[in-house]
Amino acid sequence: MMRPAKIATKALAALAVLLVTAACGGKQTNNSADQASGSCEAGEGRITIATGNTGGVYYTLGGGLAQLISNNTPLKANAAETGASVQNIQQLVAGDYDIAFALADTAADAVEGKAAFEGKPQDIAALARIYPNYTQVVVRADSGIDSVADMKGKSISTGSPKSGTEVIANRLLEAAGLSQSDISAQRLALRPTVDQMKSGQIDGLFWSGGLPTPELTDLTTSLGEDVKFLDISDLLENMKKVNEVYEDGAIPADTYGLPADVPTIVVPNLLLVTNDFPAGNACAITNLIFDKKADLAKVHKAANALDRETAVETAPVKLHPGAEQALTS
Repeated sequence: MMRPAKIATKALAALAVLLVTAACGGKQTNNSADQASGSCEAGEGRITIATGNTGGVYYTLGGGLAQLISNNTPLKANAAETGASVQNIQQLVAGDYDIAFALADTAADAVEGKAAFEGKPQDIAALARIYPNYTQVVVRADSGIDSVADMKGKSISTGSPKSGTEVIANRLLEAAGLSQSDISAQRLALRPTVDQMKSGQIDGLFWSGGLPTPELTDLTTSLGEDVKFLDISDLLENMKKVNEVYEDGAIPADTYGLPADVPTIVVPNLLLVTNDFPAGNACAITNLIFDKKADLAKVHKAANALDRETAVETAPVKLHPGAEQALTS
């Protein structure tokens, strides 16, 4: 996030705004009084929200959030398609985006300087814990795959490079006693993954997303009983050794017209900002998310899981002071 510079003339100020807007996510009004006064009002400016792959819930819900912010605050927001969690955090800290969706396990790695962020703790804070992501592992019924361990030697999409899905996919492989080199890993975004599943070019996929994920609805509608979801709940214990944020859950049968509920592993999602994100903006946006929950749920029903009580559960990522004000006052 760019902080306003003190420019001597209006002409230079206008030029500075143009350059900043072109180079990064946006420009927001921010000052020390905003931080100190406890204001819960958004300033003027533009912000960009880092989401994820088209067809995923991040992208859909991020667009809805951008519209909500633009319609209800002085801020003008837009949503950007990205590779998701790891990339989002890296570019959030670099100043390319102002708000970012990310999986809680990836965010924990970021603040602790682990995994993709090895030795480089990231300067991030959370606006809220939002909805859960369900780990969805789908394989072709004729692939001979009944567990993650059976993926050895198979062609599997592990998600976009630098995505939260890729992080989880690699950890699930390790939890099952495999490494990425044991499979023919296809690092694909969700749309090409689904296309290649339909054509039989790949045997299976990992996906971490809200329910339902539109592209998986397309896949299951198109292929029906030719694809199946794997129960990966037996890997939870090993996954929790890596990160405590992993939880048990189940994909309800009616999500994709499945024969029965599918036990799986769930991880929360967080909305992230940098620590110097304006406190008034943080407070106003956080309040807006929960006050206008019904509007977001119209965009995607994953928003029905928004809950002020659990929104503060973002550890080890700290709540931004403005968000804390919104959620605890």
